Amino acid sequence: MSREALADPSAELARLLTAHKPAVVFTGAGMSTESGLPDFRSNGGLWKQSRRFEELASVDALETDYDEHVAFYRWRIEMLAGHGPNDGHRVVADWQRRGLVTTVVTQNVDGFHTQAGTEGVLELHGTLSVVRCNRCGGERPAAEFLEAAGLACPCGGKRRPGVVLFGEALPLATLRAAQSAAKRASLFIVLGSSLAVSPANLLPEAAVGAGAPLVIVNRDPTPLDRLATLVINAGIGETLRTVDQLLA
Repeated sequence: MSREALADPSAELARLLTAHKPAVVFTGAGMSTESGLPDFRSNGGLWKQSRRFEELASVDALETDYDEHVAFYRWRIEMLAGHGPNDGHRVVADWQRRGLVTTVVTQNVDGFHTQAGTEGVLELHGTLSVVRCNRCGGERPAAEFLEAAGLACPCGGKRRPGVVLFGEALPLATLRAAQSAAKRASLFIVLGSSLAVSPANLLPEAAVGAGAPLVIVNRDPTPLDRLATLVINAGIGETLRTVDQLLA
């Protein structure tokens, strides 16, 4: 049946999830924006300084412009404190508890999947829930980064957010675990990712190559829609709530 012929795509997702469980779930920025977090990449975002965020969220800024680097990430950490997991995060966590989902891979750094109760989240870009020393690697809660005394590590190094900065490679162990999960997936579900860059677009391709159906839930079309068994251009929370009701 063609995607166009599906009268109820939520029912089709429920059928696929039942027939091909457990699924691997991959989430992108659209998952976070449904929690009310702004996409600071678009139209200059909410960062009102004269410099682009790519400059401040970089290894160069960490090394040569630490004050502005800190100011930018303090703003991001404070912004997270006013938001939390949404219905999409909560449904995915519940599906994992019920054995419908095995692994969750995310491009997001907000930590909302873990807050919602999902275990073993593979955070490709790290997390803003912790900061670490750029010298010894020791980690501390992100709240300490908001205090002047929390910027310096006892070893003498500077603390930085626990995320992947521009100019850094993705954590190899996490990336390999995500690739392995994709290749073993019975069903691969993308939630809120444009799938425009690698490795985001390589994971669903690997799952499809290994024979898994691909489901994409995203408000806008993606370059990998052509590979998908099911595409749903709608909100994540409303879609997953509907599917969850059908599974009950």
